Amino acid sequence: MGIVAGLDSSPDFTRIVVCDTDTGAVLRQGYAPHPVESPDGGARPSDVDPQAWLLSLGEAAGGGLLEGVQAIGVSTQQNAVVPLDAQGNTVRPAMVGGDKRAQVAAADLIDALGGREAWAQAVGCVPQAAQPVTKLRWLAKTEPEHAARAAVLMQAHDWLVWQLLGRPVRRTTDRGGASGTGYWSAATGGYRTDLVELALGHQAMLPEVIGPAEAAGTTPEGLLISAGTGETMAAAFGLGIGLGDAVVSLGASGSVMAVHPEALVDSSGMITSLADATGMHLPVVTTLNAVRTLRGTAELLGVSDLEGLSDLAMKSTPGAHGLVLLPYLEGERTPNLPHTAGTLAGLRRESMKPEHLARAAFEGMLCGLADALDVLRGRGVEVRRIFLLGAAAELPAVQAAAPALFGTQVVVPQPADYAAIGAARQAAWALGVSQGALDPRTPPVWQGAAAQILEPGDELAVGQAVRQQFVSVREQTHPGAFRS
Repeated sequence: MGIVAGLDSSPDFTRIVVCDTDTGAVLRQGYAPHPVESPDGGARPSDVDPQAWLLSLGEAAGGGLLEGVQAIGVSTQQNAVVPLDAQGNTVRPAMVGGDKRAQVAAADLIDALGGREAWAQAVGCVPQAAQPVTKLRWLAKTEPEHAARAAVLMQAHDWLVWQLLGRPVRRTTDRGGASGTGYWSAATGGYRTDLVELALGHQAMLPEVIGPAEAAGTTPEGLLISAGTGETMAAAFGLGIGLGDAVVSLGASGSVMAVHPEALVDSSGMITSLADATGMHLPVVTTLNAVRTLRGTAELLGVSDLEGLSDLAMKSTPGAHGLVLLPYLEGERTPNLPHTAGTLAGLRRESMKPEHLARAAFEGMLCGLADALDVLRGRGVEVRRIFLLGAAAELPAVQAAAPALFGTQVVVPQPADYAAIGAARQAAWALGVSQGALDPRTPPVWQGAAAQILEPGDELAVGQAVRQQFVSVREQTHPGAFRS
């Protein structure tokens, strides 16, 4: 069928891949940083002029990168809100990222609807500071004049798609993006406009949610633009995960998500019930402490980098001579212990060696993620293999321990721009459907990600014993932490 492009506009840069429509092979790519000056000298700003995304996009697409491309898919950072006035102009800069300013607004909203369970039932998630619905509440309380002018609400990928199409009257989004807003329900497939009003103080226009294989429109030059989606959903689509698969992401914080046929309602707030880019569901459980646990331990031990910490950990043995680290260094979200601290248990004279503490840090991080995985398994989510993402997934100490601690096959994909590839695959799907060559219910089959496959093998029993050691310390230190 030709070639398609996928662009991923992350918080810091735009990356574009051009792919073969039939195989998904990446033929060429472009990159450009966002031209954003951070007011606080390095941390990501909470306010961004969306024009920065367009400038970066134009730069990344330079040099004829998109020549011959028939369709484009757009993936962007999630949780960004772009409030527009009735004429389609931005009322204020887009509100992006975790945005700690909105923490009070999140608690405020939870109370306003009648508690966590009411939110879980309404939209499948409990408001967090990052979510658009919470940012709207902050806007209404802190910048009422801007809130009053906000007539249209868009997310980053909605806004970019709309700009690429020449700002048409019709504005669109997809299920994946909508499911992260806090005012769209993955279970019912509909908006909760009452929650927009609860947050913003009045109604606003919301983009039409179109199907996974539908096109948002065609540019005047005849370029088809697909529905677009959030980065999480695009990366899952780019990896090609399906039922039975979970993705464990190792960033400073960690997340576990899996494909499931239905939306999960979780009154504890541990599960965020997102929709994916294919028509299925993507329940996500987040931990606050993943790679930050490793970095903190490396600093404590005077080790210069994570590779050095991994080498040190490999000199120890599974179970770290009885040392157990509960890695709740920033408090924790799974389990819900926001004000706690980390715990180091099992100190004996023979265990007080740098290599055992290094090993305990890796095992503590992975056991914390295994707890998150068990939250999903406990709700009937099937997990037969786990895709492990993030730079730390390449570390030998992670690869040595993960399969046995997770109790299943672990796949470590080669680093690639999976969100951009997922966006391109979505474009190929929409193009194929528009030409009558593909079924709107079945995405194109692309070659899978090149990956290492790790099996628990003979280490499974050892891993279960290490995990049990961790659970015993957790239960002793925080009894009933996982009871909803």
